[in-house]
Amino acid sequence: MTYSVAACHAKGKCATDKIFGANAAAAKAAAQYGKNKVINATIGAFMDEQERLACIPTVEKVFKNFSINHIIPYAPIAGLPDYLAAMIELTFADHKPEAYLDAVATAGGTGAIHHTIWNYSEIGDTILTSDWYWGPYKILCQDALRTLDTYTLFDEQQKFNIGAFSAKVREIIAKQNNLVIIINTPAHNPTGFSLSDSDWDQVLDLFKDCVKDTTKHIIPLIDIAYIDYAGEKNACRSFLKKFGNLPANILPILACSMSKGFTMYGQRTGVMIGISSNKEVITEFQSINQFTSRATWSNINYSAMKLLADIYQDKRLLAQAEQERGEYYALIRKRADIFMREAQEVNLHMLPYIAGFFITVPVENPEAVCEKLHEDHIFAVPLAKGIRIAVCAVTSEKMTGMAGKFAKAIQAVSIQ
Repeated sequence: MTYSVAACHAKGKCATDKIFGANAAAAKAAAQYGKNKVINATIGAFMDEQERLACIPTVEKVFKNFSINHIIPYAPIAGLPDYLAAMIELTFADHKPEAYLDAVATAGGTGAIHHTIWNYSEIGDTILTSDWYWGPYKILCQDALRTLDTYTLFDEQQKFNIGAFSAKVREIIAKQNNLVIIINTPAHNPTGFSLSDSDWDQVLDLFKDCVKDTTKHIIPLIDIAYIDYAGEKNACRSFLKKFGNLPANILPILACSMSKGFTMYGQRTGVMIGISSNKEVITEFQSINQFTSRATWSNINYSAMKLLADIYQDKRLLAQAEQERGEYYALIRKRADIFMREAQEVNLHMLPYIAGFFITVPVENPEAVCEKLHEDHIFAVPLAKGIRIAVCAVTSEKMTGMAGKFAKAIQAVSIQ
């Protein structure tokens, strides 16, 4: 481009999404060769065993029964009060921390990430996340005139690398007063990894040590988009209790979404939940994030918020929805188990998977390996250091044998 009227900070912005690009390539191949011959392991949405985008039946039933007056109204900027209350209760289950809590509705989990970056870091600041991360984190930082830095997520034993994490946290907090740290757990995208409770103990001990200097503030943004597919409901939420009684200059924020847990992907409905030992911090949290909502999307989807509130308030509907979601989780688990078992049989190295929508295979030349896989009509997402496989989207039948084809493609590329 030789001529531009854009502001200086906007010149040159362009985002090519590899996930949607890979999905488009899979769709093209399906049209050419037939859907039955193509494996589409690209998109982060649950597909049933007939390869149809699935919606939790109870969610679909409630949504279809809404009158037009439950679909078209404006919602309050902060979100429907019943929705916010329901999201808080569903998020914590039996592990609500001893702390002040409040919530603000957001445009999906992405909106919560946006608001946290904008309101809790300065222009020019560095945001921290792991070296394996969801690509839009970087775009969100760049668009807000921040920089994204990373630490090495796994140590040599394929455990959480507390040493690398500690070094990066201390390095950055020495240079700036506020540090936003994006931690995607449980069921991390793209690896399926989850921090353990003992990992969290080490993380929080580090934060407490760093904020003994009261001019410093640490804002851990925990992206829990996949928490409803991370294991037994309370077991995978036990770490949330640890956010109680923290120093006032540590503000955990949870980025929650209806996209995965309630299969309402395109409705773009989420929430950010602030957790603090200081009531003033939470009052400020509610005020400034509501303000930023007004300045970006104004308000969000009324009907999706109404749907969640109605399901939560009817314990029979809630039990049904959770049972149906549990069946989806079990199917994803079955697919992942097939891939992991076969990967072990063919000596295919993969990153440690605990639960969730994705598995990642580390490779040296991801783009070339993905191109090689296209010869077998397999489509996955190339990352900087590996390939992401959406086990949520591949049927059990098609998952069978896929690990062996990955191993062969990697071998073929390595000897070229």
